[in-house]
Parts: sequence; structure tokens; C-alpha cells
Amino acid sequence: MVEISIIIGIFLTAALAYANGSNDVSKAIATLVGSGVTNYRRAIIWGATWTSIGSLLAAFFALQMVQTFTAGWLSPEAKLTLWLPLSTLFGAMAWVLLASIAGLPVSTTHAITGALCGAGLLAYGASRVLWSSLFIKTFLPLLLSPFLSLTLTWAFFPLIKLTLANRKGYCLCLGVKRSAAVQAACPSGGGLAVVDERGAVYPEAVLGSRELCGEDFSYSVNFNVNTLHWLSSGAASFARGLNDAPKIVALVVTFNLISGQPLSHGQSFFYFALVTAAMGLGSYLAGLRVTEVLAERVTALNPIEGFAANLTTAFLVATSARFGWPVSTTHVSSSAIIGIGLRNGVKSVSWPTVRNIVLAWVVTLPAAGLLAAFAYYLVNKI
Repeated sequence: MVEISIIIGIFLTAALAYANGSNDVSKAIATLVGSGVTNYRRAIIWGATWTSIGSLLAAFFALQMVQTFTAGWLSPEAKLTLWLPLSTLFGAMAWVLLASIAGLPVSTTHAITGALCGAGLLAYGASRVLWSSLFIKTFLPLLLSPFLSLTLTWAFFPLIKLTLANRKGYCLCLGVKRSAAVQAACPSGGGLAVVDERGAVYPEAVLGSRELCGEDFSYSVNFNVNTLHWLSSGAASFARGLNDAPKIVALVVTFNLISGQPLSHGQSFFYFALVTAAMGLGSYLAGLRVTEVLAERVTALNPIEGFAANLTTAFLVATSARFGWPVSTTHVSSSAIIGIGLRNGVKSVSWPTVRNIVLAWVVTLPAAGLLAAFAYYLVNKI
């Protein structure tokens, strides 16, 4: 029976990771599409790639998050059973998947927390749930992170805009052809250089103004605001994987704790690899619907604004993953986008869309809790 439960648990873990990818990939890439930098398909591939990298590296750098979600929320008198993590996985997975189909950007962290509470309440009663510990470790970061994200983005955007607004960008030029323009940009001793058989020095790489990148060089790469936007989106996607993967892995690790089997390094990496694969697949196959909502229906963005929103998201989510604070990428990213919109005036924000997003946040806890409680009741009846 234990073996069958673990197999079902692994399947539900993969299903929850798939649902997470389908809903959460949008949080770091919506600004790329909304500001016209790229199309949906390229943005989704970019986000899925960096999310997968972050998820894998979480096996080495974000294990504190696993501990946050496996201990300290039930009293020692409560005897854990295999039905609890199974019900929690089902409740969180079912709600996130339903929200993704409906195009609602919800929080997997919220869903897991709600499912834990719902199944725990039915299994052990309110007295066995350590509400104070749960509030400090989980609810408080979830409550504060949206306000912190909105405030940081709103406060620092003028500085970011001032720094980037008049920048035309730079160009890294690669080649071996000498010209007057190159000499002006890269005088003797500047840049990287190669020496031919006659002893003449030729520049191999020059960093200068974009006008330099022309026929004088074989290859060139432009660095501008769009480049920074791409990089910030990748960083936010990476941070999301680093933050979300351990929360999902924590649920399947519970099976080891209950069965008394020590978690080996190989088994731990297998869980992270499974979550990474499922999360990436969900991002690629089903990430479009929620991305459309955040990209088109909250507020209009330009590349500098998108860069600023992603920068806030990447910083807050990566920091939280490092210290084991379970913040929601959904809350952080959506609040950053709203903060940018408020900078452009209250009327620039689509408040009906914001209302629907906030309602989805509020409903997530009880909805996931009820689904998990129903699953726990059902498996005990069977």
C-alpha cells in the first residue's frame, strides 16, 4: 500500500508541477510580449528554459524552502499519514489547473498552503495546526510581498527610467578588419587584439556605439534596453524556478518522512528533475492563456517599464528562495506590473482585470483547502 501511495504521490507531484508551469511561466515573460519586444511563443520558450535551469539548481541552493514546507506546521501529537500529502497534492494541483484553464493568474504557493490547511483541519482538527508558526513562516511573507513589490517598483522606476531613457545602446563588434572608425573607437591598447604574421595589430573585439556595427566587422551584437529586458525576464524566470520547485518537492519528500525512509541525494535530485521536466512541459504546452491576461489586460508597458517590473520580481523572488520565505511569484510579478501602471496614472490600469486577479488570490486559499479536504475525506472512505 505504501508503494502504491508513493507512486500516486509522484504522479500528483508531476501534475502539480505541470499546473504550476502552465500558470506561472507568464509571471516573468508577460512584459516581453506586452511591451512588443517579442511574440508569445518565443517568450514562453525563453521563460520555460530559465525556469527549468532555476528549478534544477534549486536542488543545491534552495533546500531551506523544502524544510519550510515539511516541518513546523502541525503539532508533534499529530501522526502523519500518507493520505495527508496525497490530498494536499491533489487540492493544490486541481485548483491551479482549473485557474490556468480559466486564464486566472493564481499562486501555487497559496494553493499549497490552502491545501495543507484544508487537509490538516479535516485530519487533525484546528487545535493540532500550529497557526502562529504557519502565520510567521507562510502567511506573513505571502501578505507582505505584493505590497513590497508594488512599492519598490513604484519608488525606483523614476531612477531606472532616468538611467535608461536616453541610452541608444552599445554594440560589441567582432572581426579583424582595421578601419579609421575602429581606430577612433579603439585606439592602441584598447579592446582585445590579435597580431598577424607581419606584426600588424588588428582589433578582434570592440565595444562602442551602435553606429560602429557595420561593414567593418564580421559579426555584431547590440546591447540596448530590449537586451536588458530579455535578461531581466530570464532572471525572473530563473528566480521563479528557484522559489517554486522546492515547495513542490517538499510535498513528495513528506512520503519519505512518513515511511521512515531517509532521503538520499540521488532521490532528492530525481524529485527535482521530475518537477523541472513537468514544470517546463506545462510552461511550453499550456502557458499561453494566463500570459495573455498579464501581457494585454492589466496595463500597457514599454521595454523600460517591463525591465523594471522584472527586475523587482527577480530580486524579491530570488532573495526569498535563498532564505526560505515562501513568497508568491504571481503576487510579486502582478504587483510590480500594477506599480508601473500606477506611475502612468490610475486610469492606465485596467481595474476590472486587477479585481479579477485579486479575487483569484483571495479564493485560492479556501478553494485549494476545500479540494484537499474533499480528497482526504474521499480516500478515507474508500
